[in-house]
Parts: sequence; C-alpha cells; structure tokens
Amino acid sequence: MNRILVLSTLFLCSTLLRLAAQEEVYELRTYELEFLRPAEVLHNYLEHALIPALGRQGVRHVGAFEEAGDALPKKIYLLIAYDDIQAFQDSKEALEEDATYLEDAGDYLTADPQTMPYKRITSNLIQSTTGFPQLASPESGTGLFELRIYESYNEDALRRKVKMFNDSEFDIFEDVGLPMVFFGANIAGEQMPCLTYMLAFRDREHHAAAWARFGPHPEWQRISKLEEYAHAMDDITRVFLKPLPYSSL
Repeated sequence: MNRILVLSTLFLCSTLLRLAAQEEVYELRTYELEFLRPAEVLHNYLEHALIPALGRQGVRHVGAFEEAGDALPKKIYLLIAYDDIQAFQDSKEALEEDATYLEDAGDYLTADPQTMPYKRITSNLIQSTTGFPQLASPESGTGLFELRIYESYNEDALRRKVKMFNDSEFDIFEDVGLPMVFFGANIAGEQMPCLTYMLAFRDREHHAAAWARFGPHPEWQRISKLEEYAHAMDDITRVFLKPLPYSSL
C-alpha cells in the first residue's frame, strides 16, 4: 500500500512539474489601418470589449502599441500572452460564449465595411523557450518598445539561434541593460522560420546606450565566433513601438 502511495505521489509531482514548465504562447496581432480612416471603433473595441474579455479568461498581459514615427500604412499591434497553447485554442470559443463581451463589442461586430478602420489583420503565434519562459512586465516609465524578428534560412539554423539565446544571450542582455519583455520561436505566421522578442526602454537614449554595450561584451565576442552558431540568423526586422493608453505593458 505504501509503495502504491509513493508511486502515486511521484506521478502527481511529475505531472505538476510538467505543467509548471509548459511554455507560454504569444499571439502578436497586427492591424494594418486604412489611410485617413478614423480608428476609434477599433480602439474602443480593444479597450472596452476584447481586453476585458481576455482578462475574464485569465489572460493577465495584453500589450497594445502603435508604431513610433510616421510610417505608412499605420499599424496597431496587440500582444496577447496566453498561459499555454490550450488557452490560446480555447479563447475564441470563450469569446463567442461571453455575453458581456458580445454586448460590449456590439458597435465593432456590427460595423459596416466603410466604418472598419483596418485593411487586414495579421497574426503570428510565438512559443516561449526554456531560457525565457514567461513574459516580464516592463518597469514603470517605459516609453519605447523595440520589437525584433530574426529570420533563419532553415529550421536547424533557427534551432541554433534559439540555443544561442538560451545558453548565453539572455545573460548578456541582462548584463548590458537590455530589458527583455518576451522571447520565443514562431510556430505560425509570417517570416518563418524565425524568432521574435521585445525589449523595453525609457527612451531612445536608453536604447542607444544599452545596445552600445552589447557588441563589445566579452561573452558576445566569444560566442559570435563559434562555428556552432555560424549562419544561424540571416535577416532582422526591427520596429519601434509606443504603448497605447489602454496597454497593460
């Protein structure tokens, strides 16, 4: 009897450890806005309907951003942090069954085509890694976010670049003052195979000073010359973002 109890306890502990280690999943949603079309209906929907409904589902972090600068077409970015892939899969059905959401989203859901402010929505799905498994809320006073997408020429190159981060780069980032918000390998969406991460800064000066310390760092100088990581990444997309008033990040 004692042996059965011990085995049952070990099985339960093993299951709980696996669940605790399960990676977060991030949906990075981009709304490409139509030129000169008012975006209030979308902002109202995100602030007063979608984000509160996601909160009722247990989603604690939803970042809402617009690009810093005057790039066209204008875009709104939504970063939704789910506890795991199952939470992401269940979210759409939960919205459809949420009476409060359906009422709050009424103006948006019944808007005519001429009122809808965006041309298209693009979603990328990103899974966190063992080196940075959970989103980290930025410090107060953050006014500038840097979104970076690293593309690799095939899946093994991406694996090696993710390993480079897991084994060394996260420590370098912390050492030089590059504050990470989230990090993960993309599992669906555009620009694949790729990884995506976000950094948080007070302003452009903070950003420039931190990156200036990265290149000369001894550990970066060492790992950047290793054959294991040769050709692990071949293109970078960088977007500067500023938080919208209703962002939780």
